Amino acid sequence: MAALLSFSLNLYSDPQTHQRSLFFSSSPNNPIKHPFFPSQKTQCFRFKSSFSSHSSSSSPSTTEESPTASPSSTYSNLEDSFKTGSFLSNEELEKLKTLEKFTYFQELKTGSLLVRVMRPEEMDITVKLLAESFAESMLLPVGYVSLLRFLVKQYLIERRAVMPHAVTLVGFYIGKDEGNNGDGEEEEEMLAGTVEVCFDKRGANASPPTPVPPKNSPYICNMTVKDSLRRRGIGWNLLKASEELISQMSCKGEVYLHCRMIDSAPFNMYIKAGYDVVKTDSILILLMLQRRKHLMCKKLPVLDDPSEVNLSDST
Repeated sequence: MAALLSFSLNLYSDPQTHQRSLFFSSSPNNPIKHPFFPSQKTQCFRFKSSFSSHSSSSSPSTTEESPTASPSSTYSNLEDSFKTGSFLSNEELEKLKTLEKFTYFQELKTGSLLVRVMRPEEMDITVKLLAESFAESMLLPVGYVSLLRFLVKQYLIERRAVMPHAVTLVGFYIGKDEGNNGDGEEEEEMLAGTVEVCFDKRGANASPPTPVPPKNSPYICNMTVKDSLRRRGIGWNLLKASEELISQMSCKGEVYLHCRMIDSAPFNMYIKAGYDVVKTDSILILLMLQRRKHLMCKKLPVLDDPSEVNLSDST
């Protein structure tokens, strides 16, 4: 008889602090079901390496699909990294196409940030970032990082299988090297952060953190920013990219996230972004050795035309 494995993590991260927390659960007989973090309109991005052939606006393509196109022909037009290998309805295929084309670009004071859907070849670096971030926040010995990487990778693989109902976003950053002459030459791009977005009930976590958010509403979770790139507005823009994608996917107008009560800096960021506290953990949650958390909610516009999205805000 196979032994059941239960593993729980909870990861929120704010670029202004070192506070993070991650949640997921898994067992060999029960695949992971889990969901985690306005800007100017997205623009064409100029990253040289992995983005040279994928740069695009978050607006829909100008090439229109034939209204009589079959699901199989639409599926065959997707990039290989967006094919799930399972039967998808016409609506799900359209959502996959939205994910495939989505990019969020933002100029920062110290460089540029591009946010888009994680591709399979980027999974290992994303796993490394999440595992190291969680180990640091929990003060775990270095030896535990390898175990965390294994668990996080299994989790991300299973989360990719539920696309387009949930998705992992990654943010790539290019800094400006001012140098002595002030030319501002660009540095090499690097993974700056990641965030997970769940769009509906089929992408929701089977065992979410408390207070429990509605399973049929979008949920932002598992956000973290690379240590060396904090305090540059990256966390803020990961949040805004998530909101923009939710609006483009025409989900429910309410989006939820969690914030620990002790994390004042993230809490203030969420308040600034328009989130309100809808429920708070009972003090009895401390008996389970968990931190008390706020469940926060924000109303987002549901767009008929994704090109209408404009969640711009100062960074």
